[in-house]
Amino acid sequence: MTKQKGAGYLFVHFTGESPEGEQIYFSLSQDGLHWQDINEKKPVLRSKIGEKGVRDPYIVRSRLDGCFYIIATDLRIASGKGWEVAQYEGSTQMIIWRSEDLIHWSEPWTYQVDVQGAGCVWAPETIYDPEEGAYLVFWASMVREPGDEEAKQRIYCSYTRDFKDFTPSKTYIERDHHVIDTTIIEENGTFYRFSKNETTKNIRMDCGKYLQGEFTEVAAENLNALEGVEGPAAFPIKEEVCLMVDRFAEGLGYLPLLTSNLEKGDFQVLDSGSYDMGENQKRHGSVLVLEEGEYQRLMERWGEE
Repeated sequence: MTKQKGAGYLFVHFTGESPEGEQIYFSLSQDGLHWQDINEKKPVLRSKIGEKGVRDPYIVRSRLDGCFYIIATDLRIASGKGWEVAQYEGSTQMIIWRSEDLIHWSEPWTYQVDVQGAGCVWAPETIYDPEEGAYLVFWASMVREPGDEEAKQRIYCSYTRDFKDFTPSKTYIERDHHVIDTTIIEENGTFYRFSKNETTKNIRMDCGKYLQGEFTEVAAENLNALEGVEGPAAFPIKEEVCLMVDRFAEGLGYLPLLTSNLEKGDFQVLDSGSYDMGENQKRHGSVLVLEEGEYQRLMERWGEE
C-alpha cells in the first residue's frame, strides 16, 4: 500500500435490517471523512439470488485483471430468520459481482465455501498475497471442529485469481474466543490485521510480514478500549491510515480513527465535528481509493450535486 491522497473514495456498504437495507449502497467522498450518499440513497446493486440480501460488502481493484470485484455475505436478517439460525444454519456461500468501470456491473454469482460443518459464511474480504501471486479471500464461519465442545467462529481462507475458482479452504485465524470481521491492510511490506473479538465485542490488531506467517499482537490502546464495535474498514488518507469501526451496539454508525504509525497502533479517535458519514446509516462495508476520473464518473452516473 502506498499512502496517497487519491482522487476520491468510494464506500460500499449496507444500511441495516430494513426491507431494502441488506443490499449494496455506494457513498462518495473527496477526503475520506465527509461522505455523500449517491443514487438517491437507494441500493446500487441488489442480490436476487441466495437469501436475496447481502451484508458486509468488500470491494477490491484486482491487480491481476484490472477489474473490480465486490464480495459479500449472503444473508438477509430482515426475512425474519434470526441470528441463531443465521450463525448455525445460514448460507455457506458468498455473493460476488464484477465490473470493469465501477458503473456497469455483472449479474452476481455465488461461491459455495467448502468448510465442512460450517454454519455460516460472514464478512468475506480479500487482499493480494505476493507470495502466492493470488488473492487471499478470508471470512468467518461457525464450525464445530474435531475436539471442540461446541461450535466456534473462526476465520477461514482460500486463494483465487478470478473470484470464480478457489483453492480448498483452510483455517486462517484460530483463537480461544470467537473471532469474526477481519480486515487486512499492507504498509511498507507489513500486513496489519484487524479482527473483532466476538466475545468481548472489540477490535484487536496484529501484524506480520507474510499473510501465511506468524502474526504478533499490536497493543493499540485507543482501539482496544472501544467496546461494542465491529466491521473494521481500513484505507489510506494522505500520510495517514483511517480505520473505521461500526458502533453497532449503540446504533451510532461508523467512527473514524486516524494513525500515522500503524506499527505502534497509535490511533486518534476523531470527534464528531471532524467527519460526516452522510444521511444513510452505514453498516459493515469497505472503502476503495479512486483514481483520476473514477470519482467524477461515479458522480455523473449516480450523484446528486
